[in-house]
Amino acid sequence: MLRVSIRIDMNSDLGEGFGAWSMGDDKGVLSSVSSANVACGYHAGDPSIMRETVKLCASKGVAVGVHVSYPDLMGFGRRNMTCSPQEVYDYCLYQIGALNAFCCTQGVELQHVKPHGALYNQAARDKKLADAIAAAARDSGDGLILLGLAGSEFEPAAKAAGVKFAAEAFADRAYLNDGSLMPRSREGAVIHDADLATRRVVQMVTKGTVTAEDGSQIQFRPDSICLHGDTKEAVDMAEAVRRALEEAGVEIRPLRETM
Repeated sequence: MLRVSIRIDMNSDLGEGFGAWSMGDDKGVLSSVSSANVACGYHAGDPSIMRETVKLCASKGVAVGVHVSYPDLMGFGRRNMTCSPQEVYDYCLYQIGALNAFCCTQGVELQHVKPHGALYNQAARDKKLADAIAAAARDSGDGLILLGLAGSEFEPAAKAAGVKFAAEAFADRAYLNDGSLMPRSREGAVIHDADLATRRVVQMVTKGTVTAEDGSQIQFRPDSICLHGDTKEAVDMAEAVRRALEEAGVEIRPLRETM
């Protein structure tokens, strides 16, 4: 029997339908992940979907995080916006409070804050935006963890705000050699091959490296691995990644239990 020496969180972006429109197989993905990032109506989701998603997470024993976004339903939160740090702080605090109310009804403790889409990518490079998000996580009063891109502005922002930071890596996204994510506008930015994604994740978790698009090796130690829930192969990929990690002696646990 392999001795467990590494713990890792697996997270996925869920609750991303809106009204009568649905996206992804949340129930299927929740069978493999340990944490969920729940949309709060800004890029996707609505009050009913938020309630149902939190309820489903509670039934599966999956930790709940808030997936904060720019107010961009039409663009699914993937369009860059010019917002002041104060506006970003207000947007994040609003979304945290909304999801926390639904968590309270299910007896679930909100675990973390993770920015979505364009807000994630812009704040990873912009200190003032990262500081605003970290401040919102701190001021919510819930001891939330800030989950963000490894090696980005999120880590120093969390430290300055006095909140815990968790470094995130992506199973199904390609990396540039500076450690940033390849823009979705480029071919190959999203990885659809479950075998390739699985090999990359095992490398990330056990060796602390990932291969960039140019073949160079990026070094980081992730606390959490993200698998997007809006791709057609999401359920199969999540199952394959979890199985491979466990076979490598890695224990999958919610983020709070890995730090």
